[in-house]
Amino acid sequence: MSNLTLAQYLQQKNGNLTPELAQVIETITNACKEIDQAIQKGALADLLGSAGNENVQGETQKKLDVLSNDLLLDALQAHPQVGGLASEELDDFTPGHQDGKYLVLFDPLDGSSNIDINMCVGTIFSVLPAKQAVTQAADFMQPGTAQVAAGYVMYGPSTMMALTFGAGVDFFTFDIESREFILTTASVKVNADTQEFAINASNQRHWEAPVKRYIDELLAGKTSVRGKDFNMRWIACMVADVHRILCRTGIFMYPYDLKDPSSAGRLRLMYEANPMSFIIEQAGGAATTGRVRIMEIEPNDLHQRVPVIIGSKNEVDLVTGYHQ
Repeated sequence: MSNLTLAQYLQQKNGNLTPELAQVIETITNACKEIDQAIQKGALADLLGSAGNENVQGETQKKLDVLSNDLLLDALQAHPQVGGLASEELDDFTPGHQDGKYLVLFDPLDGSSNIDINMCVGTIFSVLPAKQAVTQAADFMQPGTAQVAAGYVMYGPSTMMALTFGAGVDFFTFDIESREFILTTASVKVNADTQEFAINASNQRHWEAPVKRYIDELLAGKTSVRGKDFNMRWIACMVADVHRILCRTGIFMYPYDLKDPSSAGRLRLMYEANPMSFIIEQAGGAATTGRVRIMEIEPNDLHQRVPVIIGSKNEVDLVTGYHQ
């Protein structure tokens, strides 16, 4: 284990990292420290339960959704290197500073339905290059391949962060005494093979045939063409499910289904699918919709939804092949 603090780590040469980008990442993580503190207080600060309103996605907001969004929004909007920002919780983008070099997109509190039962939640963020001096809505419409940084902070038994600048993935753990993120695992790798999968099985009747075929084979285990048993896991928090994959392999699926044929998928391309795909690919994994590589999708809306199949490369390739 390294004793490098995040601040020390950000002084090193690493992929797309620049001094200006390092400042933006520090701003994000400082806001996440405040989110972590609020989550730890929970009911003691009257922060559990519903805020009594819906977000742009039509979802009931939790009190901590609103607080987390405000903390990130206020911190990033004040940063001179942020030209604009966009949140899963808000209809439109928020202007930043003229000549800011970066655009930041975030899901302030992924898995917030877990809050009231004291389970894992997380913050996901993606950083894109700004396109012009004064940011316009169209400037956010960049594919995932344009990301210069992505990461998540998971608020669990310990608070951890995964971070990439396009040159591998590193883990940091939040030290509650020094209040610093410390580098604890460098160059995280995801094995190509696995025996764990994560999917919301309650949607089974709505799945397309390729997904039904794949899951049926996994459930049949040793008695099927796979010749080995698989375990199913589901945390209902993408941050936690992806973190498990980074720690011990696996495949996470929220595929296209026929429950609502007008909707391409459940997860948001800009706030969830792209940053998580960047992280997983940098760790040696793969991420597709079942038909195309997620990071090559040309976005058409800030809140665009896509199917997601992500994790250990051989499994992602197999189920993607079933769609062809």
